[in-house]
Amino acid sequence: MRITQRSLAVTSLQGLNRNMEAIAKLQAQLTSGKTINKPSDDPTGTNAAMQTRQELAGATQYARNITDGIGMLDATDSALQNMIKQVQNVRALTVKGLNDGVNSEASRVAIATEVSGIRESLLGLANTSVQGTPIFGGVTSGSTAYDASTGAYTGFGGAGGMPVVPVNRQVSDSDAVRIDITGPEAFGDPAAGDLFAVVQAIATDVVSDPAALAGHLEDLDVALDRMLAAAADIGTRTNRIETAQQVNKDLQLSLTSRSAAIENVDLAKTIMNLQMQQTGYEAALGATAKALQPTLLDFLR
Repeated sequence: MRITQRSLAVTSLQGLNRNMEAIAKLQAQLTSGKTINKPSDDPTGTNAAMQTRQELAGATQYARNITDGIGMLDATDSALQNMIKQVQNVRALTVKGLNDGVNSEASRVAIATEVSGIRESLLGLANTSVQGTPIFGGVTSGSTAYDASTGAYTGFGGAGGMPVVPVNRQVSDSDAVRIDITGPEAFGDPAAGDLFAVVQAIATDVVSDPAALAGHLEDLDVALDRMLAAAADIGTRTNRIETAQQVNKDLQLSLTSRSAAIENVDLAKTIMNLQMQQTGYEAALGATAKALQPTLLDFLR
């Protein structure tokens, strides 16, 4: 078969162009630090990289949900713990008010004043909000869970037989954690006499009807037990979401490592390959220059 000068030149140029393309691809990888700069570089790797990025984006969103949930649960736990301490103080004052023989009228008035002040503080804590949402208000769109003056529940859900609508945060593909607790769940149904009504009754009757304090003390113990149970429930949920947070961190680390293994270049290997391609290109240039005789003068040498 006769090989013409033109076919020799075309074949040589095609080989040189392939070498140049390989060099350009390696240079692009070194510049970007990525083995895949366009889908055609590695279709299979591109698919794996896209799936990994999608999973990482999902894990990042779950991490934001977890952070938001922890903030809400921590605020709720702090408010409950402070309220429990104050309710225990009210209990001690109630027991003191039951001692008829040692309390003067002035002492009873002082107890009533202190209990009233504690009630106002309890209502303030019950209206604690996170990002403008009252933590004991359920899914209410309002800014408070309880009326500061009357103590009436202004939140949504759990009061008067209304169903509770839980506020959840998705912390993984298969797990969601409730991050709220409504006022009626924590402090009792206002229709049946909640914590604030009991404390108000104690403040009133410690002066006007000390004999009624024994019944109020029992109601206060019921309210205190309910608050302790609510605090335990919040603690359990906090443990769940903190465990989910650790699992999420491990998952993000694993996905980041997987993404790096798919996309990131092996620097030493890529530099070596580039040098080999450049050496091959220079050798091909030399061989092509000797093989191609572009003029009649070259044939006559």
